[in-house]
Amino acid sequence: MVKTTLKEIANALGISISTVSKALKDYPDVSEKTKLRVLELAESVNYSPNVFAQSLRSKESKTIGVIIPSMVHYFFSNIINAILKEAENKGYMVIIMQSNEDYELEKKQVDLLINKGVDGILISLSNGTNNFKHLQKIKDYNIPLVLFDKITKLIDCSKVVINDIKASYDAVSYLINKGYKRIAYFRGDLNPQNSIDRFLGYKKALEDNNILFDASLVYICKNGDFDDGYTNAEKLINTYGTDIDAIYTVTDLTAIGVINYLNKQNIEIPEEIGVFGFSNWFMSSVITPTLSSVEQNANKTGEKSIELLFNEIECKQNGNDFKPKTITVDTELIIRNSS
Repeated sequence: MVKTTLKEIANALGISISTVSKALKDYPDVSEKTKLRVLELAESVNYSPNVFAQSLRSKESKTIGVIIPSMVHYFFSNIINAILKEAENKGYMVIIMQSNEDYELEKKQVDLLINKGVDGILISLSNGTNNFKHLQKIKDYNIPLVLFDKITKLIDCSKVVINDIKASYDAVSYLINKGYKRIAYFRGDLNPQNSIDRFLGYKKALEDNNILFDASLVYICKNGDFDDGYTNAEKLINTYGTDIDAIYTVTDLTAIGVINYLNKQNIEIPEEIGVFGFSNWFMSSVITPTLSSVEQNANKTGEKSIELLFNEIECKQNGNDFKPKTITVDTELIIRNSS
């Protein structure tokens, strides 16, 4: 279908292009009769404005980019919902991309968003990201940037996080207070800051309760998914049997894999081995037994992330200085039958 232009509408009505433009924008210096004629013709030919041309004039694309590691993760889907809701309220379109925990793909996606001329970018880093030149590139182009959840401390930009050390410390301390002493940890990959901090919280809780840290009880989960939980639980039980009191995991999906394996082995949860997850995924309340977890408050993370981004975008548009901020979202323990 050939796109109708303002000039064609103006020629059809015998008026100027500027009058057509003003009529479509409801300017007061255009008569109601002319506005009605313009609107009726525009609707009949399915006219839509040239957004790209408008963005060149206003120096705004009214578009933001979001890069997340995984679309299917409950935590990230809730964040996206919060971002989309606020973006729509502000009249912005959102380009959503998935890095699949791949650093090289993440870099390409950043370049694409820069080339698209987006007004701002939100990113939760992939597990494989250990070089941050692509993030500095965003800053060098003066594009507002907010990191959330999986961040780096090496880039000076706004961030939205939880206190992963405290959240992990609280979860492990709870297990210890319930009588679980020999606690395995299925941790995240080595790179992300949140994975590092959750491990530090786990280790500190043991130390503060005079429990010797045992590195052999820590298993790496590259993806933090069901398979990681299932296969690592199998390795753990094959090595130690039920000489393990509890298993604490980096995500709920990992914990669900653990529960699935323990159930198949007829190992009683929580009597023989307790299980504790992280993120409070909706499946946590329906699996058998129901899963204790750390509530990350994903909606709040999404709301605060987009709020910070729009604050920076508005400062840039108005020529005002913007000082990057870090917001810490509160967490809480959700206790269910697995512990």
